[in-house]
Amino acid sequence: MPRSLTLASLFACLLFGWLHLHAGKPNIVLILADDVGADMFSCYGQKGSAKTPNVDRIANEGVRFRTCFAPAICAPSRALLMTGVYANRTGVFRNDMWAFDSRGKLFTDRPSWPKLLQQGGYVTAVAGKWHCGAREPWDEHVGFDEYCLWEGPDKIKSHFGKNPVASGARKDLKLSDTRYWYPSTVQNGKYLKVDEDGFGPDQRCDFLMGFMERMTKQKKPFVAYWPTVIPHGPYSTTPDHGKPMDIELKKPNPKGLSKEARARVMNHYNEKQAQRFIYLIEYMDKLIGKLMAKAEDLEIYGNTYFIFCADNGTANTAKDRGVERGVHVPYVVCGPGIKRLGATNQLTDFADVAPTLLEMAGIPIPKDVSFDGQSQLPFLTGKTKTHREWIYAYTGSVQVLRTKHHLLEARSPLLGKPKGRFYFTGERRFGRGYERAEKDPAHAPALSLLRRVVDEMPSHLEEDHPFWESKYGKRWLQNNPDRSELARKQLYNHPDYSRYDESD
Repeated sequence: MPRSLTLASLFACLLFGWLHLHAGKPNIVLILADDVGADMFSCYGQKGSAKTPNVDRIANEGVRFRTCFAPAICAPSRALLMTGVYANRTGVFRNDMWAFDSRGKLFTDRPSWPKLLQQGGYVTAVAGKWHCGAREPWDEHVGFDEYCLWEGPDKIKSHFGKNPVASGARKDLKLSDTRYWYPSTVQNGKYLKVDEDGFGPDQRCDFLMGFMERMTKQKKPFVAYWPTVIPHGPYSTTPDHGKPMDIELKKPNPKGLSKEARARVMNHYNEKQAQRFIYLIEYMDKLIGKLMAKAEDLEIYGNTYFIFCADNGTANTAKDRGVERGVHVPYVVCGPGIKRLGATNQLTDFADVAPTLLEMAGIPIPKDVSFDGQSQLPFLTGKTKTHREWIYAYTGSVQVLRTKHHLLEARSPLLGKPKGRFYFTGERRFGRGYERAEKDPAHAPALSLLRRVVDEMPSHLEEDHPFWESKYGKRWLQNNPDRSELARKQLYNHPDYSRYDESD
């Protein structure tokens, strides 16, 4: 064989191998629900949950973590999800507590997973709600190639110099919210026109399906991140239940009613609110099903990871509470190579997401990058039988930690609880049957472990934390001279969910 032909054949083989390897890279679809705990999804088996067959399908085809922790409020939860680094190092402790200038520097001090995946050859897209610091998803440091985001008209003007109302692209309607009906959305730098009966989550789901189709045709591996606005309040109607533009249920005025009549009226209002909440979750599940069906139609389902989780516990009854219910979120995952394990008692938290996504994509972690979590993939694929010994979450100054059988919650020196409360949970979850265990010698090793974890971490807003000497920390202390009300909320469960001993 002529030498030139041999070289040509060798080059062709190498090129074919490279293209085959590139085309074989898996896709990733990551869905983040807004303000809803694990107990609201039917695969978690709790009374009163929504019917979520598509989330259940992900769980049934892969793994459902019985216990996943995320920070109990949105900004720190999203910061942890994006970076894989706890607030002790990023400084994002609460929506009103950004230490180390982290509001602006979160993505310049450390890389986000979309940036690392982008650098590794993936095309990245985000749709929905951002709420993760001063830098927007299209910022070069964040790493999203495409976006379809809910943004108010004023913010769209500040970003892109054109107000959709002033330009005539949008009617000047006075709405209580623009995330649901007649949504205000910017897509790849342009305001997305919509009719008054347009529903925002539909808009963003359509964008992601279009993105998936374009990337598949171009044979490019992608990651589609959907931090959906559902089911965050206001509890709107959906296209499946109720009339368009019924964004917020009007709260009744019980003035002048008898005690019995007042209770009857308010109970009826609360029941309708609860039903709207359920309908929103079920509509989100329907849209998740559309994404999964799109992957099947494109014949990429078998090479696509689907991950579903939520940013914090359910609003009003769990959000911003430094107790287990505030940080216990759903986490289900399926995809290529993942075993059909069903429910697992192994633990995970949001610090694990970034390293997991990188390993799913086959992208090595750069030597100068460190995560506080670890990839779930060895456990998910059966290479290991265990994952994490302990998991961690927080809101503001309050910390929550867990092992498989023990829980340390409501720890906050700032709010007068430097030791927190310690429980033996055994195999139980959702607050049922938990036993106080601080004084039981049999559980002393577990308590010692969790306290050692806290001690070995950087300061979490203790008295020596540099945040208190910063301009923002001093302002926070001035604005919160009496922290008793904050302590009453953050250190205890909502009365409807006080299922175990929370005595001091």
